[in-house]
Amino acid sequence: MKVLIIDTTEFGFAPNRLLKALQKSGIEAKMLVRSKYTDDNSVITINSSQITKITNYLRFVWERFVIFLHNHFNRSDLFKVSIANTGTDISVHSLVKEADIIHLHWINQGFLSLKDIKSLIKTGKPIVWTMHDMWPVTGICHHSWGCEKFTNECGGCPLLHSQKQKDLSRRIFKEKKFIAQSDIHIVTVSSWLKNMALQSALTKNLKISVIPNVIDIRIFHPSSKTIARKNLSLPLDKKIVLMGALRIDDPVKGFVFLKEAMQIVYNKRQDVVLVLFGSIKQQDVLNNISFPVIQMGLIKDTSTIAQLYAAADVNIVPSYYETFGQTITESMACGCPAVTFNNSGQTDIIDHQMNGYLAKYQDSEDLAKGILWCFDHYNILSTEARKKVESTYSESIVAKQYIELYKRCEFELNISGITERIS
Repeated sequence: MKVLIIDTTEFGFAPNRLLKALQKSGIEAKMLVRSKYTDDNSVITINSSQITKITNYLRFVWERFVIFLHNHFNRSDLFKVSIANTGTDISVHSLVKEADIIHLHWINQGFLSLKDIKSLIKTGKPIVWTMHDMWPVTGICHHSWGCEKFTNECGGCPLLHSQKQKDLSRRIFKEKKFIAQSDIHIVTVSSWLKNMALQSALTKNLKISVIPNVIDIRIFHPSSKTIARKNLSLPLDKKIVLMGALRIDDPVKGFVFLKEAMQIVYNKRQDVVLVLFGSIKQQDVLNNISFPVIQMGLIKDTSTIAQLYAAADVNIVPSYYETFGQTITESMACGCPAVTFNNSGQTDIIDHQMNGYLAKYQDSEDLAKGILWCFDHYNILSTEARKKVESTYSESIVAKQYIELYKRCEFELNISGITERIS
């Protein structure tokens, strides 16, 4: 079986980890991307020429410009939506022609247009599409932020600051209706995300499975807290509260809740320090803080991130929503319990007060309560957290689920072909 994973960038951790997991399970898997950063021979870029890079950039700019125009020249929500109005036709690519299974992941920002996705469907090959956000089931948004218009046909989009029902979001939603008539098999990375897909007019009648993101438990594993702290120059005599994100100051990451919760914790005990890893473009988010904060900056090396989890006493994910919760599984794999809200994808991962703590949604006081509770129950939580990851998110476990799905998709395609010939 030949599986082709398709993702905008090699930097997407989840698809890349799945690629390695499938290969270790004996599957001939490759990955086709627009942007490549390593020398991995199983990851192939569509074209690495300078002309192609410029063309890709222009596609990206064109899509953003159209959104900017329809958003009344407002930049505030410019990257919360995508319209897939431009891209690259990869249906004629040699890897697509060779593949038995086409596996789509995140394909936005000018990589694949809606027309390009249609071309892939026309190849007649089984297509699996793993949702890492809500874009495949909405008109244009990557997360609906509570808006339920995607259940019907979108329009009057809040992220476009639009009052018109027949706006860009509705037009793109109508263009995406081919998804509803396709044989694409949707995979969501959490039960919560599956529930969103089941509500959408685009996907509610499609086959939908829940398969979580994979994690390499050999990289993310428990290690000495003392050694990890010494290696990272972190205090040995403090309770470390950790938060990590690509951008700490991204509003969706909910740093405001952690800020309030940490103040409550610090008022009760002064032996705590907040450690942050990830970029912070707007440093004013750290204003008016009385508790100690250590900024580690953006870290791309996974072994260093694993050491951070090992060094910490608790990992906090205070996001408004998480489609999955990758940093939660990473920290749990390293024996670091996590505290998060009980509202979205992360509820699949944490079993409340068994391997972590699920706080009431947007409740900073309960978030603080969870931090303190984890301090007091660290040893048992650490052991149970690791067990949960080993049994649910390890490479062999997740790869097996996908391989079974691929085989089922091939079987259904063969049965469909036989039925058509008979009729």
